[in-house]
Amino acid sequence: MEKKIVRDVLFLSQVSKPASQEDLYLAKDLQDTLLANRETCVGLAANMIGVQKRVIIFNLGLVPMVMFNPILLSYKGPYETEEGCLSLTGVRPTTRYETITVSYRDSKWEEQTITLTGFPAQICQHELDHLEGRII
Repeated sequence: MEKKIVRDVLFLSQVSKPASQEDLYLAKDLQDTLLANRETCVGLAANMIGVQKRVIIFNLGLVPMVMFNPILLSYKGPYETEEGCLSLTGVRPTTRYETITVSYRDSKWEEQTITLTGFPAQICQHELDHLEGRII
């Protein structure tokens, strides 16, 4: 179900709690909300739809990638960029990494590890920041 985007900075600045299998429904809510905002959005974190759980979604080619309890394992190739956010107005400067490796649980609650590069890596890092309460 499509959800309203949270814009409350106090809410967004809180660290998200670990997700459990009871939170698997969030994959569909995040997919529906990402699809509804596809003109201006390439990724979401669960706190952006009002749920303080460690779940993100982002575009990976034509298929959205959902990650439960993602953990950044490694990163390399720092660069400076500017990013906007559906929850905030304007753009802000930030440092990102060209290549990252992330472990997570998928929508079947199976453990996975993926290495991302380029724009998908950047989007994933932005959403991981949301889970830590970092506002970019």
